[in-house]
Amino acid sequence: MACSHEVTTGAGKFRADTLAKEVPKRAWQKLSAGAGAKGHRFYDWAVIDLVDPRPGSRQLLIRRNRSTGELAYYRCYSPAPVPLTTLVRVAGSRWRVEEFFQAGKGLAALDEHQVRRYPSWSRWVTLAMLAHAFLAVVRADERDRHPAPAALIPLTCNEIQRLFITLVVQPVHDAVHRLGWSDWRRRHQARSQASHYRRQAAQA
Repeated sequence: MACSHEVTTGAGKFRADTLAKEVPKRAWQKLSAGAGAKGHRFYDWAVIDLVDPRPGSRQLLIRRNRSTGELAYYRCYSPAPVPLTTLVRVAGSRWRVEEFFQAGKGLAALDEHQVRRYPSWSRWVTLAMLAHAFLAVVRADERDRHPAPAALIPLTCNEIQRLFITLVVQPVHDAVHRLGWSDWRRRHQARSQASHYRRQAAQA
């Protein structure tokens, strides 16, 4: 939601950024919007109740970046009042949706179609979704049957796609070498991930 968007509170109608300036320091809460590639995404959050004659509960949710102070605004609705932690969890799910779209583009060429007519677009999107679903199912099955050692991160869709192309689509004679490179990448990714989490814990 734009900072210039106007909302109605018990005290009247105000711009979102005007209300954010009036939030007292004690009203901000440090909460995680979910786990990211470098650990939990911690932000400061505040919520303001809005007035609306229609049924349901409406709030203005404000997110503040702990490093830059940059603000983001969410207009929230729920059939009944919910705690701030629930609003933050739902707002954080937006990143997961965007990650899925990015994964579909990078792994399954979701954005490579040329839109001419709906049938062709529908077939391409369906094929891309099936390809992405294949990678996701293989990843889940592999994690259940063969848990990764502590020194490696679990297999990702990106790594499965890379191995599939290397070993199946473009067969090579040095499969052991290719698998070794896969282990090397996952080992260094595991070290990087552990380092990020330790640094985040030390800062907290």
